[in-house]
Amino acid sequence: GNGGTQSITGLNFSPDLVWLKHRNNPTAHQHNLFDSIRGVTKTIHSNSTQAEETMSAGLTSFNSDGFSIGSNAAVNQSPYNYVAWNFKAGGAAVANDDGNVTSQVSANTTLGFSIVSFSNTNSTTNTFGHGLGAQPELVIIKPTSITADWFVYVDSLGKSKRLKLNTTDSQSSWGSNDGWNTVTGITSSVLSFAYSGTSYPFIAYCFTS
Repeated sequence: GNGGTQSITGLNFSPDLVWLKHRNNPTAHQHNLFDSIRGVTKTIHSNSTQAEETMSAGLTSFNSDGFSIGSNAAVNQSPYNYVAWNFKAGGAAVANDDGNVTSQVSANTTLGFSIVSFSNTNSTTNTFGHGLGAQPELVIIKPTSITADWFVYVDSLGKSKRLKLNTTDSQSSWGSNDGWNTVTGITSSVLSFAYSGTSYPFIAYCFTS
């Protein structure tokens, strides 16, 4: 970090997801995830149930060969060290109507990664397209407007089990105690789930090998 502004280069691609972490003071600064669908000023924290927030002087742009950052200590404090994991999806999002809920999708079918934004309609099962053209084997998903866990689907655990990205909990079954009911389907075109509660915006990061 330099405490001012700087551009990180050398990726040889324009990232659609930038996951940044302060390495010297891990308890003071959270993980910060920025993606091209939600926009550069919006961050969510993979270690926290916290809702999405606007970060000033954080990530300032996705560039053709990397990304630029401002002076926010969470991403660019001098003289500390940071790490950034970068993922290439499909650039600008497009509407996807494969499910009963229209989603906004940035998908890279060659690399097997997509970013999906959508809002659930009610507490009944919703399906939304993920754009990969193959069944995702890993899905990381969170409602962005409320305090809530991150949930993780892993293909090898089966559709009845989930992990929580922000905790050290072991695997558990989907249930209504945390707002989720059951995973009812994961296909080559859609993800399907039930969510108990009001309509909320979600973000999902989907991977297939």
